[in-house]
Amino acid sequence: MDRRRFTSFLAGGLVVARSFAAQPAKLHRIGYLGGTPPSAEPYLFEGFFQGLRELGYVEGQNFVLEGRYYGDRIERLPALAAELVQLKVDVIVAGGPPAPEAAHRATTTIPIIMAYHPDPVGSGLAASLARPGGNVTGMSVLTPELVGKQLQLLKEVIPGMSRVAVLSNPTVPTNALLLKEAEAAGRSMNVQLQVLDVRAPGDFDGAFSAMMRDRSHALIVLGGSIFFAERTRVVALAAQNRLPSMYLLKQYVEAGGLMAYGASNRESIRRAATYVDRVLKGAKPADLPIEQATKLELIINLKTAKALGLTIPQGLLQRADEVIQ
Repeated sequence: MDRRRFTSFLAGGLVVARSFAAQPAKLHRIGYLGGTPPSAEPYLFEGFFQGLRELGYVEGQNFVLEGRYYGDRIERLPALAAELVQLKVDVIVAGGPPAPEAAHRATTTIPIIMAYHPDPVGSGLAASLARPGGNVTGMSVLTPELVGKQLQLLKEVIPGMSRVAVLSNPTVPTNALLLKEAEAAGRSMNVQLQVLDVRAPGDFDGAFSAMMRDRSHALIVLGGSIFFAERTRVVALAAQNRLPSMYLLKQYVEAGGLMAYGASNRESIRRAATYVDRVLKGAKPADLPIEQATKLELIINLKTAKALGLTIPQGLLQRADEVIQ
């Protein structure tokens, strides 16, 4: 190749290279379906955005978030899920139940990443943890197996406990699984459960009145966006009625609840970002094993214990991951 032809070839190659370099990064559309927006739960969502940043995703540069939030109106979920499908998002991240179920009913083709789900196999979202088999994968927080442990922890603090109130939202499919586990654990400990349904914020006062009327010794609050969104109110009602309370998430104890035992939802949603990355790079949800939470947190609020006149056993304090003074 003579010098003139080589120079022309080189110049042409540089033009092509510059053309490719000038191409903007693809703007991915990530849908999020859940109960509360990032502005309402900055600590929680920061974990998700941190996970994305660590993988090279910057909002506004190479992805946009299309969020749909139902608050305490679960009946809005089907329409909100349908909106995300109509927007043709690349992937849907779904918060706690029943958001993943609603997303799955809305689409069987768009990949769905569970941010934190108690039992994706038992709920019918996946064929197995190792091979989900459909368009849903993500994080499992192992909640069904935890309810029995929560009862046991309460029993350590209140040895004479024989009746425990359980707040449940029956519109959340997984709560039936949790109640089954709780009832089995209660029988083994000679603890009777008082299950109280809460479907809307207006149900809380009646539920707590029933607890006091039937003289429950303690309270367990199951999973559900209505409880999480209203946690300050739930904790205040428990304190007002002098009920030692057990929750799944640290945020309840930070709000004044007595104890929490469960997986960190912030860590779970941060890990969900890795699934988003893999799906956007071409992986199929059917082939991505569902990740189970490996670290469970025990959080105790000593200030609340003192206000309730309870002494937390020293052994339990030593096992706690965090003690709020």
